[in-house]
Amino acid sequence: MTEQTNQIQKLMDVCLLAGDIMLKSGAETFRVEDTMMRIAAAFENRPSQCFVMPTGIIFSIDGADPTKLVRVSERSTDLQKVADVNHISRQIANGELTLSEAYQALKGVEKAGLAYSHWIRILSAAIASGCFLIMFKGVWHDFIPACLTGGIGFAGLVYLHRLIQLKFFSEFLASLIIGLLAFGFVGLGMGQEFDKIIIGSVMPLVPGVLITNAIRDLMAGHLVSGLSKGAEAFLTAFAIGTGIAFAFAL
Repeated sequence: MTEQTNQIQKLMDVCLLAGDIMLKSGAETFRVEDTMMRIAAAFENRPSQCFVMPTGIIFSIDGADPTKLVRVSERSTDLQKVADVNHISRQIANGELTLSEAYQALKGVEKAGLAYSHWIRILSAAIASGCFLIMFKGVWHDFIPACLTGGIGFAGLVYLHRLIQLKFFSEFLASLIIGLLAFGFVGLGMGQEFDKIIIGSVMPLVPGVLITNAIRDLMAGHLVSGLSKGAEAFLTAFAIGTGIAFAFAL
């Protein structure tokens, strides 16, 4: 009985670790639940119950005591980790990994620094800002100002997020920086259409993955997660709009 209990506890630890990594890396709620239940089904014939929210995971296996809870306070976007956990779950389902091997593999994914460096992200945001400017029918004369504005604004977001834990204020200040820089470039004669520069520069700040996940969760019937992610996306959009409006007012 003790050996079976220890086996179930290890299985729960593996399932919760997999769900924790996926949720922190930006996976959809229904994908996290499906992965955890598939892992549990591969090792245990008992039904498992899983309830995932953007801020936590509750998981239990029928007949096992107690139910376990994992609190998730920080979330980002790292789709490589999501793909790695999915690959490990498939190996588990195919019987290629034991519980101990799966746990060690997931620990390796958790500790892996797969995210791009801040400089690469800032450079990517700068290039994306210029490309969005052209996509929204801006003129090539504004390409460089849009790149500079978007890059500096995103760098401000990264730096301010370290100082201010509340995302709303860091996003508000980053969009304010973008608005002021756009007006500055146009005022100095380096840019022509400040509205197109602003639109292109704020696009890297737009929560596209969050909006997509919110819609997919709602369509899958996960109303709590879908509405909470939608509210988070709305607050981000509101912060961006407020920052730009404040720049207009100044």
